[in-house]
Amino acid sequence: MSERDYPTALGASSRTTITLLGQDLAEDVMGHVGFGELAFWLAAQRRPTAGEARVFEAVLAALADHGFTPTAIVTRLTYLSAPDSVQGALAAGLLGGGSRFLGVTEDCGRFLADVLRACEGPLPTDDAGWDALALETVRARRERRALIPGLGHHVHKDGDPRTPRLFAIAAEEGLVGPHLSLFAAVGRVHPQVLGRTLPLNGAGVCGAALADLGLPLELLRAFALLARTAGLIGQLAEELRHPVANDIFLSVDLNNRSIPPEPYADGGLHG
Repeated sequence: MSERDYPTALGASSRTTITLLGQDLAEDVMGHVGFGELAFWLAAQRRPTAGEARVFEAVLAALADHGFTPTAIVTRLTYLSAPDSVQGALAAGLLGGGSRFLGVTEDCGRFLADVLRACEGPLPTDDAGWDALALETVRARRERRALIPGLGHHVHKDGDPRTPRLFAIAAEEGLVGPHLSLFAAVGRVHPQVLGRTLPLNGAGVCGAALADLGLPLELLRAFALLARTAGLIGQLAEELRHPVANDIFLSVDLNNRSIPPEPYADGGLHG
């Protein structure tokens, strides 16, 4: 056997015990640590405070399910096609977590972190200071014709109900940090630049909250996927009781319309 060792602070086993995060899994973790708290602990390798666990679990709840989104539909359709592969159905839904659904959590967290990192001098300490920074940021994005992650929602045109609730929970726990402060300011000032008011969406506020918890920016989408896994299990459980996937499939398959082929054209870019 190789004499190399592979150090890990996560799970390790001996003949009689299993340790996880330096704790005895059976005696110290099972029955004592909730799954949300454990997920935070595994990623941060520090146990969250009660307030941090509450905010984190509120994020997971906010992102668990949002109806018949593409991730939910593809999970149900994959299960229809391969009912012997629950893992395939779940994986299909999770693979759809990208820039339009779920990925906004990471995109918004990274966007806010980039702005904060680029600040020269101390960060603002009041709403006026945050508003000035947000206004400068929104104007710069507008000039570059770049979208602002976390702004706008295809359903909740008048306000995403998850957003004020998560702000309130973070405030109650004293965990409104620079990312949430900047995100709130973006919500206040963007109409001055865009000429219209868009809602701060739930995925965006979740990214800001996770970043304020000090979790790795590289893992923000992973937390969204963790939350959505629970939602997709719920979608499959409902599909078992009240199936709709076959109706979705047939609504397309029985209503397709044949048209002549349209050869691909690249606009003359290649000759």
